[in-house]
Amino acid sequence: MDREAYLQRWSALHGGTHANALVRGWLSGAHALARPLALAGTAPWVLTLTGAALAAAAAALAVTGGRGGVAAVGAGVLLALAGVFDNLDGAVAVMTDRTSRRGALLDAVVDRVGDAACAVVLWGCGAPAWLVLVAGGLAQLQEYVRARAQGLGADDVTVVSVAERPVRLALAASCSIATAIVVWLDWATLGAGVWAVLGLIGIVQVTGAVARRL
Repeated sequence: MDREAYLQRWSALHGGTHANALVRGWLSGAHALARPLALAGTAPWVLTLTGAALAAAAAALAVTGGRGGVAAVGAGVLLALAGVFDNLDGAVAVMTDRTSRRGALLDAVVDRVGDAACAVVLWGCGAPAWLVLVAGGLAQLQEYVRARAQGLGADDVTVVSVAERPVRLALAASCSIATAIVVWLDWATLGAGVWAVLGLIGIVQVTGAVARRL
């Protein structure tokens, strides 16, 4: 399956959602990495669980290692890898025609675990707990609204908000690594603050789209 066919298939599976430039770039990268895995017959669920394990390891490393240093860099790298696997499972499933409701459910659960791991990484790197809870809570709320709308029959909620998973992962991973590079700036708090602001905008975007659809 070539890249354009994959992007079209992704859009169809997400209710006709039009991918913006960021999401399109993210998906294009996933497609390139997934092709050899698809040819090798890798099971999508293996990739899903690998991503969950990497995210959990990132959270544990950030909490035990604290702000800055090798631990923060390692946590950021692990989060980035978790994000890659988060897209590889779906890409492989689409390219091998192995999409299923069970796989979609597992992926959704692991995504929420990954979001929680991002929040924990920022907290472990020095962000205040209240701000992390706000940012993480908004992410969970956005995805709950989207899932609930789909459960009510609104399968074509096509909005892509400013606070989708690639953005959340990128913020947490980059800010975690940055705490070890520019030590005088509180990158974790900055990242959590940006996440919270984008999350607030995102929930308005998604709820607005859902309200129009319902």
